Amino acid sequence: MNFSLRRAAQRLAAIGAAGLAALAPIGSSPAISTLSAIPRPLVADFEFLAGSETPPTEAQCVSRGRRCFDPLAMQRSYDLTSLYTAGHDGTGQTIVVVDSFGSSTIRNDLRAFNSAFGLQHMCGEQNANGTTRTCAAGAPTFDILEVQGSPPPVPPPANNGTGQENHNLWSVEVSLDVEWAHSIAPGANILLVTTPTAETLGVQGFVQMMNAEQFVIDHHLGSVITQSFGSAEEAFGSTESLLKLRHAFESAVANKVPVLASSGDGGTANTLKEPVKNPAVIPFPTVIWPASDPLVTAVGGTSLCTNIASLSDTTRGTTVDTTSFPKDCQAGNNPGGQREVTWNNFPTHNRSIATGGGSSHVFALPDYQTGTVSDTMRNIPDVALNADPYTGVLVYDTEPAVAGGSPGGTGCPTGKSPPCSPGWYVVGGTSASSPQWAGMIAIANQMNGGQPLGFINPSLYKIGHSSHYAADFFDVTQARQTRPLPDLMPGQAGTL
Repeated sequence: MNFSLRRAAQRLAAIGAAGLAALAPIGSSPAISTLSAIPRPLVADFEFLAGSETPPTEAQCVSRGRRCFDPLAMQRSYDLTSLYTAGHDGTGQTIVVVDSFGSSTIRNDLRAFNSAFGLQHMCGEQNANGTTRTCAAGAPTFDILEVQGSPPPVPPPANNGTGQENHNLWSVEVSLDVEWAHSIAPGANILLVTTPTAETLGVQGFVQMMNAEQFVIDHHLGSVITQSFGSAEEAFGSTESLLKLRHAFESAVANKVPVLASSGDGGTANTLKEPVKNPAVIPFPTVIWPASDPLVTAVGGTSLCTNIASLSDTTRGTTVDTTSFPKDCQAGNNPGGQREVTWNNFPTHNRSIATGGGSSHVFALPDYQTGTVSDTMRNIPDVALNADPYTGVLVYDTEPAVAGGSPGGTGCPTGKSPPCSPGWYVVGGTSASSPQWAGMIAIANQMNGGQPLGFINPSLYKIGHSSHYAADFFDVTQARQTRPLPDLMPGQAGTL
């Protein structure tokens, strides 16, 4: 069964905003630490492919053992093209992307990305020479909001640095979020909201992000918010310190603004903040916040096994390919020939990256999950989409490497902070799935007469218990064996 974002958007628009289910009381945590949490970009893996504005060929991707998805292949894989034909592309809606630092080249990168794939250009793009691109009448807008200012890129700390001040990694995150929200909802406006967080700020990094989201909601600047960052619930100073950050989500519900968040890229294995250079893995299964919040829609990850044949091939993105790379999709690891399988790179690549998911230790089971989850605590993710870096998405990022770092300590040429090369990357992580789901919600809002759907979780689970479920969603239940605890989430990602 072809998982259909088209049908999901239509169903959500038909249901409209369901009434907010009463949330169960806050649960207790087995081991909330006295540490401070730091928001981390949820880019699991990236690999540089090409340096010009011409996107890499599939042969270049295959040479790296990857299957690279461009917008057309992704749109067809999730059955979106007929929506666009009918004029449903997110027009009139605004997707809010929240990231640290931002990117000094995102306006140019977005222009190059759109030109490469024939996507609609946006007002606010920049030409390669730094001039503002001519804005077509009726085109969607791209803008940047720096609520608390935006610091210039700085070199990473010396040998004892943590890498958490890595502006270049956040620039890949920005390009990924903006370019792929636009790929799914090419008619929607995009507002990039940046915050000046840095490693020395500890939990203040989350405070800044939540205050920025509160500003967006209070001033009615967006119709859906996507967050591609998170930290283990146990990394916060206390349960109380985490709960104090929820004000923006409470306001979002009251103002009918859906909020989504990436569920993480480490399965159920997450880390504490300290020791900061080599943070300890929490010795029991955990989930990350804000994805674990019952007021947030948690977006997990899958491996997408549809074909990426030539642009002229009408089956591109519509049939299953169990022959080509990566190993995750090949018949030996995908014996059922499923179009999507649970993202877990440990068995196939011996890498500890996989869709985040599991049970919260802070939030009790919300009413909307009753009858779906056999647990007393909030379970995530709620939905999922392709996030495997080996079936990754193409991203264009030209933020220059920051010089001045410690020699040889960053995985880049001496004195530079990764990623180091301007150009095309294949990128994976649940950072890819959340902005694309936000694009789908923008389309659903448009189909709902331009009115926001509001808090969508009750509606999602209502669909899950309806006769329409099999036509609208695809249960991703095929998984592979994982390593011992702290284990990688074995297979509930994207079951709704």
